[in-house]
Amino acid sequence: MTLMSSLFRHKAWANAQLFGCFATQERSVPETERHLAIRILNHAYVVDRIFAAHLQGIAHGYAKPNTPETPSLEQLSSSVRETDRWYLDYVAQVSADALAEAIAFTFTDGSRGRMSREEMLAHVITHGSYHRGQVSRLVPSVANEAPSDLLTGYLHQAEPARRG
Repeated sequence: MTLMSSLFRHKAWANAQLFGCFATQERSVPETERHLAIRILNHAYVVDRIFAAHLQGIAHGYAKPNTPETPSLEQLSSSVRETDRWYLDYVAQVSADALAEAIAFTFTDGSRGRMSREEMLAHVITHGSYHRGQVSRLVPSVANEAPSDLLTGYLHQAEPARRG
């Protein structure tokens, strides 16, 4: 398994854990915090979709790094799972040469950018982790129920032999 595959497996696992715990706690989270947490997670999702489009060389259709409307937690969770599967499939087949390829793109604010595919993938990983951490700070009851978002925790759960 490549490092990118491992990182995106961890991302999908961490997202599933956070969304699952949030779903069980959603009714007990005050409306303001719940709404803000969903907005933050939606932003992370939109950025994932934007960079997926950049990686494919297609238009993403987003005017901003978030949507005007706020999806339900259930809708967002489903969309995030689908996008996580896309990234897992992508990193499973992308070649080392393709990872090194630099791609020019335009940010939603109109600024131009250029990153390698590998840098884009690293951005998606770190960006999502940052925002999951934000939500965990904003909604501690969810964070208390979710397992640690750390890569080490995921690796030891996914591959228990590493504990030996």
